[in-house]
Amino acid sequence: MGASRSVVLLSGGLDSATALAIARARGDECRTLAIDYGQRHRVELAAARRVSAALGAVEHRELRVDIGALGGSALTDTRIAVPERGGDGIPVTYVPARNTIFLSLALAWAEVLGAGTIVIGVNAIDYSGYPDCRPEFIAAFERLANLATKRGVEGRALAIDAPLITLTKAEIIRCGLELGVDYSLTVSCYRADEAGRACGRCDACRFRREGFAAAGAVDPTRYQPIA
Repeated sequence: MGASRSVVLLSGGLDSATALAIARARGDECRTLAIDYGQRHRVELAAARRVSAALGAVEHRELRVDIGALGGSALTDTRIAVPERGGDGIPVTYVPARNTIFLSLALAWAEVLGAGTIVIGVNAIDYSGYPDCRPEFIAAFERLANLATKRGVEGRALAIDAPLITLTKAEIIRCGLELGVDYSLTVSCYRADEAGRACGRCDACRFRREGFAAAGAVDPTRYQPIA
């Protein structure tokens, strides 16, 4: 029997790169999918291509689905400032229905490929304010996937794998380093410039920087010059 096929949602950030490395380490035949959804930090798409190649994915695809045109998030609407602290509740950096849409697209490709697993790098600890990063959402989507697809109806179960969902950022980084992830290839910043340099002040930068410090690892992130 050949390797298990997986579709890995790959943003180009730290978490999804680690999720891809985990899937590759267990022997999956991985195909990666990045979504151009109208995000302001589009440089992450180039990072996704780099990470996919470096970690040995069989194929990488990029789909354009402009959910950003609907607005409602600081990550897609230039009129909404990206905060330096997310605050309480669901932060303004939440993109309405993003992971539901991403998983649906990955599900479609998985059906075409005959892949039994979709891998997503969501994390419920650092991003607990995002409703579509929680374990109950992942479990619910997996049920939907098996109800709504030819594969599922025919009794060939499809799994949604979120291997990082209960890990701290430091644990994610340690895991990735053990698996050989080159985090200098990744971009996490919500306000990264065209060269991929991080702002160093947004929530994504803060979680990343604190994660490397807690992991006792060197942070390879390139930061923008301080004005």
